[in-house]
Amino acid sequence: MTDLAGDAARDPAKTQLKRYTPDEQVVARVELAGPQKRLANVHGGVDVHGDGSTEAYFGRVRRTAITPESGEDGISALRRALVDP
Repeated sequence: MTDLAGDAARDPAKTQLKRYTPDEQVVARVELAGPQKRLANVHGGVDVHGDGSTEAYFGRVRRTAITPESGEDGISALRRALVDP
């Protein structure tokens, strides 16, 4: 995941209606679900943004951001939230 964050540098993207800055672009996403094999109860993941930052979240369709504590990156915040709910 840290390799993805390092290679994530992106230029601003522009559409007909809006300009997206690198921190608004998601260039990679890792999603976790479980512990059941089908119809998992827990969904979460980490987004890697175009500026190299990471953001952890809970949910699948409706995502809720996990606020990192001081010194945490997205992966550490997700681990903390899943292990110590």
